[in-house]
Amino acid sequence: MSGEEKIFFQEAFDSNWIAPLGPQVDAFEKEVADYVGIEHTLALSSGTAALHLALEVLGVSSGDIVFCSDLTFVASANVIRYQGATPVFIDCNMVSWTMCPKALQKAMDQEQKPKAVIVTDLYGQSADYEAIYKICNAFKIPVISDAAEAFGADYKGKKCGGIGDINILSFNGNKIITTSGGGMMLSHNEEWIQKARKLATQSRENAVHYEHKMVGYNYRLSNLLAAVGRGQLKVLDDRVEKRRIIFETYKNALSNIDGIDFMPEADYGISNQWLTVCTVDPKKLGIDRNKIIHAMEKENIECRPIWKPMHLQPLFSGEKLYAIVETPNSDKLFRNGLCLPSGTNLSEEDQKKIINIIFTQLD
Repeated sequence: MSGEEKIFFQEAFDSNWIAPLGPQVDAFEKEVADYVGIEHTLALSSGTAALHLALEVLGVSSGDIVFCSDLTFVASANVIRYQGATPVFIDCNMVSWTMCPKALQKAMDQEQKPKAVIVTDLYGQSADYEAIYKICNAFKIPVISDAAEAFGADYKGKKCGGIGDINILSFNGNKIITTSGGGMMLSHNEEWIQKARKLATQSRENAVHYEHKMVGYNYRLSNLLAAVGRGQLKVLDDRVEKRRIIFETYKNALSNIDGIDFMPEADYGISNQWLTVCTVDPKKLGIDRNKIIHAMEKENIECRPIWKPMHLQPLFSGEKLYAIVETPNSDKLFRNGLCLPSGTNLSEEDQKKIINIIFTQLD
């Protein structure tokens, strides 16, 4: 916490407006809109809720196909199944680890045209939207930008969360700023946001009684949690700066080791470095990433593998994957990928300890 949260939290208590919706929600939506540079926002209970509503407003339903980043968290693909639609996964490239435009083009040429494309900004880094839009615009297919991990990052001078036709942010407890639990849907299209706003409040009609003509959801953000988000938003740029310093510290200490390579930062943007991520080549290093994970566990330090690609998940067994290499890049990265501790409150001493543990494993 930054300390700023208490001010807005107290405002919410003083107003006696505790339930979902309220002045703090309205203010949070406006402040995020101003930061990202987008007209319309909708604060929600989670980033997953935002993804789900994005598919709803685009009319995705049973029998439709939705293209989705393969290297992503499962929520990006789960929402496709919510709608009874079929996911088709698109491999990443090695330039940014995000959706590969060449693989996307291959899928467009060979597959039934999708109702939408969900593009994940991975570990704080933007996908290459110019290349992706060149492909999607040719087929008039909307792009959903899953920027849950990339709030505060830039793509060619534009803020992540404002680049897609529909954009998704997450304020889960592990994100660069948090509302404890929460998310947001953002778009330049007011009609989509207004439709999602209605769906998120149980699709209640404008009547004095409770009138419902379509299925809705209970997806709105609490006024109290929005107050926390307002305080967090004030330190977002500071958080990005700190995460980038953490990344550079790891990189400076470890990148000269043959067999450890860090996630590249694409030259088209500025990553928020939400997580510092690297790959460990066991042939060059003599140890695999699991040995590092276990060594950290003994010191009560948590490291994790990178996301397991969607096409390797039992849940999506049999779904199609499009890649331009025989062994998908997402497979290679998952096999050797390692997420290092990256929290904003990580001290220099903590980071030195983590680095020393890695060096100890190499002896």
